[in-house]
Amino acid sequence: MFKHAIVRQPSKNFAEGLTTFQGPSPNYEKALQQHEAYCAALQKCGLELTRLDPDPIHPDSTFVEDAAVVTPNAAILTRPGAKSRAGEVEKIRAPLEKFLKTIHEITAPGTLDGGDICEAGNHFFIGISRRTNESGATQLAAFLTQSGYSSSVVDIRGMKSILHLKSGIACIAERQLVVIEEMAERPEFRGYDLIRVAPEETYAANCVRVNDHVLIPTGFPKLAAELTQRGFQLLPLDVSEFQKMDGGLSCLSLRF
Repeated sequence: MFKHAIVRQPSKNFAEGLTTFQGPSPNYEKALQQHEAYCAALQKCGLELTRLDPDPIHPDSTFVEDAAVVTPNAAILTRPGAKSRAGEVEKIRAPLEKFLKTIHEITAPGTLDGGDICEAGNHFFIGISRRTNESGATQLAAFLTQSGYSSSVVDIRGMKSILHLKSGIACIAERQLVVIEEMAERPEFRGYDLIRVAPEETYAANCVRVNDHVLIPTGFPKLAAELTQRGFQLLPLDVSEFQKMDGGLSCLSLRF
């Protein structure tokens, strides 16, 4: 059960962040409204929020999940694979220190984005991607072992459809994963109950289990129907403006 979440409101230059999206830029006012609805959903799930001020120096900083990996007894500050995001990490340290005594750090030559880390109970899947390298993954695995967790690596560097591991996979219950079709046959996920996401609904794979609810992006009826049929309580949220910046529901908070 999560008790806390850290969020950061998008800055006015939010649209200047990194993205592969080919289309209209995000609407800032709409992004603010969507972010507030997201925060309200986390509170509905029972979380106490730490709200950080916008950081215009780092337009991607609203995606706070990339700056740290958090377990119940420790936090690991990351080392983002995009140099423009490096400054975001130190700014997340103080908010985390209010809750956790143990803070580890990924160091050079390692790179690691929090969006590449999928917690599945006592096991962590660590994505090797365009943003997370082998050294970063090895360092994180060692820190997780110290805290009593197991981990395994999932190499997604050959996939062009997703940026981070959690763009294509989410753990929503013990031994139960939501996964895009492109990754559903991978051996790393054998033994798990897989809920497959239709190719046209790939973006919806980035859903988030928060206590008794599953946050899911609006506009993806097939996955919504499947999860409802399986007994999950859904909180649909419009995050269209964050999708334009290669972000999703998990990216917008650190939950612990």
